[in-house]
Amino acid sequence: MKKLMLGNEAFARGAYEAGVTVAAAYPGTPSTEITENIAKYPEVYAEWSPNEKVALEVAIGASIGGARALCCMKHVGLNVAADPLFTVSYTGVGGGLVIIVADDPGMHSSQNEQDSRFYARSAHVMMLEPSDSMEAKEFVKTAYDLSEQFDTPVLVRSSTRLSHSQGLVELGERLQRELKPYKKDIGKYVMMPGMARKRHIVVEQRMKDIRAFAETEELNRVEYRDKSIGVITSGVVYNYVREALPEASTLKLGMVYPLPEKLIRDFAREVDKLYVVEELEPFFENQIKAMGVKVIGKEIFSVQGEYSVNLISERISGRKAEVFDSGALPQRPPVMCPGCPHRAVFYTLRKLGITAMGDIGCYTLGALPPLQGIDTCVCMGASIGMAMGMEKARGSANKLVAVIGDSTFLHSGITGLVDMVYNGSRGTVIILDNSTTGMTGHQDHPATGKTLRGDIAPAIDIPALVRSIGVQHVRVVDPFDLKALEQALKEETERDALSVIIAKRPCVLLDKKYTHPAYAINDKCRNCGVCMRLGCPAIAKKDGERRIDATVCTGCGLCPEVCRFGAIEKVGDVK
Repeated sequence: MKKLMLGNEAFARGAYEAGVTVAAAYPGTPSTEITENIAKYPEVYAEWSPNEKVALEVAIGASIGGARALCCMKHVGLNVAADPLFTVSYTGVGGGLVIIVADDPGMHSSQNEQDSRFYARSAHVMMLEPSDSMEAKEFVKTAYDLSEQFDTPVLVRSSTRLSHSQGLVELGERLQRELKPYKKDIGKYVMMPGMARKRHIVVEQRMKDIRAFAETEELNRVEYRDKSIGVITSGVVYNYVREALPEASTLKLGMVYPLPEKLIRDFAREVDKLYVVEELEPFFENQIKAMGVKVIGKEIFSVQGEYSVNLISERISGRKAEVFDSGALPQRPPVMCPGCPHRAVFYTLRKLGITAMGDIGCYTLGALPPLQGIDTCVCMGASIGMAMGMEKARGSANKLVAVIGDSTFLHSGITGLVDMVYNGSRGTVIILDNSTTGMTGHQDHPATGKTLRGDIAPAIDIPALVRSIGVQHVRVVDPFDLKALEQALKEETERDALSVIIAKRPCVLLDKKYTHPAYAINDKCRNCGVCMRLGCPAIAKKDGERRIDATVCTGCGLCPEVCRFGAIEKVGDVK
């Protein structure tokens, strides 16, 4: 049976067919749907973990316990999980352990374009990279076999284009697999210096064995056609190469680390001119050049952004391929949704002239005009530590806040707040609690009261948690009560003590039955433009007048609060 599947759906299917029984992840685009799909299989225990480090530790524990385990994350999530990754490379596995990491060339939903292939090299683990949905499923199954064969975790690399593209997948049966017996082995699993030194020797020998294996592994495939041009490539870029250069010979690398040196040398000898086509960093290119093989790569290709059929055709053959040009489409800037509870916070922060250390989530959009309420965005949980650092550097916490979401706070913000308590900060932290992990598509987290599968779970009480850390001044406000919000911000940023404001209102998209009356602008409007400062996509200027699109308006009531002339009024139950 064949089925059209997203790459992420196919990854999940591969894990299911491979007999995986434990899967853990933290949501992060473009990897989120892998875990959402594997949770649909009742044979697999699947969870949203508080962060990627915990997710990988759960998967490692399951693996040592004899199960096949899966951990999924986006590229920056692998930074969070790097600590256990580097050491599980030493311990090896019990049941197969596969870590799927989704890179984001072009930064469609990320703060950087890091190339995860370097993690495989640095941690001394194998990495595979499929090029389409069918390979996504099959490569995952192969990864489990290789994990157990070589006693190693295996990284499987995806990218935004593979994760979110569809392809036909041949469905198979699930492997009925018993748990491997657990045997206590402190020499293998307890990485204190004496044991770790011995395991490092094992790791180095393992890499030698995998390099030898890579030379004949069918994941690496030579395709000879016209030998005047040869291309070494991998992943989704392989498809671009085949379309742009249909007559060229290709070496498709399915195992992207370690590289098959002999196979590469043999291929290079057979072609007249050799190119390496890879998105992001010259990972293949530098290693191949270090072999003494002459290749053309980043001299003509960029280390930035996604590649395309047109780009490859132009750079190698000098002609433009006849393909659809997505650049001709109108661009839509990212904005917070109409009715988003975060909007009021950033409007007020800007109004009061407060410096805000920002974080990762929907609320990062508060940095953009017209709100411009965020000053920084670095990584998950960074806002709190950065606010602490700025306070200590400048000697004052007044007019300075950290802004962080509820899911991000539980992911990696708690320790930053502990630091503020421990080291005597006088700053203010604003936790934007919209009761979901919003940016990645409304996943639950430890404070929502539901698990990945929607089962009822204990919900962390964020105000109580904050107080338990030692914060004395904690207040909860409704961000749509602008007067109360502004008063809270003024009082807490002037307080000579650490404080936390929890701006609590659920994401408007969570309630599918949300039916508040829409608003309209009446003839009292003086075209002052204050309502436009909210950045609400329902409000626009047309023919010199401000108007509210009733089909977009959610009736949140924020715009009439900022209007000084009573020019915005309800128009009935439009939605």
